[in-house]
Amino acid sequence: MIRFYLLAAMSLFCHWTQAQSRIEGEVRDAGNGMPLPGANIYVEEVAKGTVADREGKFNLEALDKEDYTLIISFVGYQTRSLKVSTETNTMLLIDLEPATLTTEEFIVSGTRASATTPTTFQLIEKSDLSKNNLGQDLPMLLNYTPSMVTHSDAGAGVGYTGLRIRGTDQTRINVTVNGIPLNDAESHGVFWVNMPDFASSVENIQIQRGVGTSTNGAATFGASLNIQTDNKREKAYAETDHSFGSFNTRKHTVKAGSGLINDRWAVDARLSRISSDGYIDRAYSDLKSYFVSGGYYGEDHVFKVNVFSGTEQTYQAWNGVPENLLETNRTYNGYTYENETDNYQQDHYQFIYAGSWGSRIKANFALHYTQGQGYYEQFRPDDNLPGNYGIAPIAIGNELISSTDLIRRRWLDNDFYGGVFSLQYVSDDGKLDAILGGGANRYDGDHFGEIIWMRFAGDTDIRDRYYDNVAVKDDRNVYLKSTYELRDRLYLFGDLQWRNIHYRFNGINNDLRDISGKQDYNFFNPKVGLSYETGNGKTLYASYAVANREPVRRDFTDSPLTEIPRPEKLNNLEAGLRVNRAGYQYSANFYYMGYEDQLVLTGQLNDVGAYIRENVASSYRAGIELDAAVQVAPQWTLGGNIALSRNKIDSFTEYNDVYDENWGFAGQESTSYTNTDIAFSPGLVSSAIIDFRPLKNMELSLLNKYVGRQYLDNTQQEDRSLDPFWTSDLRFSYLWSPEWVKEIAFTIKVNNVFNQLYEPNGYTFSYFIPGEGATGRELVTENYYYPMAGTNYMAGVSIRF
Repeated sequence: MIRFYLLAAMSLFCHWTQAQSRIEGEVRDAGNGMPLPGANIYVEEVAKGTVADREGKFNLEALDKEDYTLIISFVGYQTRSLKVSTETNTMLLIDLEPATLTTEEFIVSGTRASATTPTTFQLIEKSDLSKNNLGQDLPMLLNYTPSMVTHSDAGAGVGYTGLRIRGTDQTRINVTVNGIPLNDAESHGVFWVNMPDFASSVENIQIQRGVGTSTNGAATFGASLNIQTDNKREKAYAETDHSFGSFNTRKHTVKAGSGLINDRWAVDARLSRISSDGYIDRAYSDLKSYFVSGGYYGEDHVFKVNVFSGTEQTYQAWNGVPENLLETNRTYNGYTYENETDNYQQDHYQFIYAGSWGSRIKANFALHYTQGQGYYEQFRPDDNLPGNYGIAPIAIGNELISSTDLIRRRWLDNDFYGGVFSLQYVSDDGKLDAILGGGANRYDGDHFGEIIWMRFAGDTDIRDRYYDNVAVKDDRNVYLKSTYELRDRLYLFGDLQWRNIHYRFNGINNDLRDISGKQDYNFFNPKVGLSYETGNGKTLYASYAVANREPVRRDFTDSPLTEIPRPEKLNNLEAGLRVNRAGYQYSANFYYMGYEDQLVLTGQLNDVGAYIRENVASSYRAGIELDAAVQVAPQWTLGGNIALSRNKIDSFTEYNDVYDENWGFAGQESTSYTNTDIAFSPGLVSSAIIDFRPLKNMELSLLNKYVGRQYLDNTQQEDRSLDPFWTSDLRFSYLWSPEWVKEIAFTIKVNNVFNQLYEPNGYTFSYFIPGEGATGRELVTENYYYPMAGTNYMAGVSIRF
């Protein structure tokens, strides 16, 4: 590996010494000639770009002496394409016309950070996603962004996948699609398996780390993902993508659009199918999805309807691989019943309006409805009928049978609907930019279980329900955020949010307890900060933000109603620097995230033996993040990021079960800990990407990822941890433009080229059994892991018409 990097460095030096050329220019408003600072200039042939400085000027260096296509864009203006040559060596004067149609970017601007917002964020464009979009779920496509750790139950990136940012799990990461909440209202989770190939319909994603700006839906308690779906295209198009690879993984996508019809109407559609056998035994996935969008685009108003759906069937690989089998049988799956599957369908409907109300006000309103329904099926050998199902022992002859083999299904049938809005006001002098926004949403969820087969059924009928409970959750919020230019290039930012939650639930839970109850919360989440633009592509910022978060469903259902955990509170400090110059860009930031009453698993039991989460008084995350990219030569680009952090719980108490010699439960033993690492929070996460373009339309990339040690629980014991790992992927892409189609793109990606055996996720539990020694007891710790595949590949071809 070291020799590889030395050779790469020598090659880069040789290229750097070759003669270089540049393109210089200025971007202006075509109407008044005023400069457009922050305008984006993108070089299509090399997939790199820059932004205009305070005076609207830009400089692209380290270019070959050949023709290039520049794509120049700026919010509120029509995008322009321009052919240029490096041989002219003249200053380009580029005029942009104001957009005649309301820009679709405003649909998401109410919940996004802008260039002057004093928070830590990153924008992931469609071109970045499409490079790796060969069938893996969206979390895997974001793997190389700062502080990101991804994992996959089936080990191949298809099916159940997840992500963590700064050690924060998916339930604490707010996700919106076009400003509409995506997180499950009860669990706060996001189940990407329900949205297969959604990346093919994504225009861009803004990742905010930390509390960020106010948004809709679940609390932003460490990060947020703000997703914007595809914009309209001016011209009609059709495209098809096909990928094939290891573990019989396949992806087929067909996509088409009308372009603008009569300069007003547009329709786009996508149909996808993804299947994989998975790396883990029997962990197959069969996924289908579609996305349809239609809109009217007037001079001042846009009306848009999005309908998208995902259907999944996955064989369960939820239990992981026990530690004692990890070296000899990494693909072990404890499930063997042929239909031990998860089955779910989720349908989304969005009606969106965006418009200009005069010269100073823009408005965005959206109505939405999401319907989800599905179940997971389980074979249960010799299951206890009275204890687990409330079924009396079955009399067969003179014998009473209290346990039997059976098959059950656990269902979730839910509806989520509501509306969100934002109103933006910009003063005549442009110094004040204020947004008033919010939303009101309701969740109706029906949780029930049914038995579909029993070896000895007695009076039980097929699909008899053994538990049934419903939940209704109302979530309302309103926020006011504004940016004011105090003096030249110095901006004051303020953001105030009020959030109200009314949650009620009743019925029998799956452990046969009555869980009826209700809970109300009112949260106030203020944010304030400063940013300063130096005028040479640099922005300095600092901010303080507060977030409050209610407990999730399991905290209510597993805890006695008189002992519901307290809500969590996060105090977040962010300070950093962003630099965007021709040929290079970098950012550096410091963060501190102080938690009050963070909820963690301690091993404590409720009154029926289920594990509950408890509040810990004080914990924190603090770190620095560095992110950079530089074009060191016309053919070479280096990029990477590194996050160094310290993640600590001041003190907490762990509880371990105690069993007697007959495996009878004999109580719990407590152990106190202080100043321990927070689970799943590595102290070092980094990425490094090397891009090499030997030919005009060819690119070779080496993608590297390092993740430090992760502890499986909060005791900071190495025998309950995930080992650090370094993985490398190799990607080859080539773009061919024959006469009979617009273009054909070929991609080959070899994942984990050095066959690293690693596990990014797992869980642990411990208990005492009788043993020798002074205490007469022995502590047994059981670790389970979710291994990722060794060397594997995906190859794809995309055809654009």
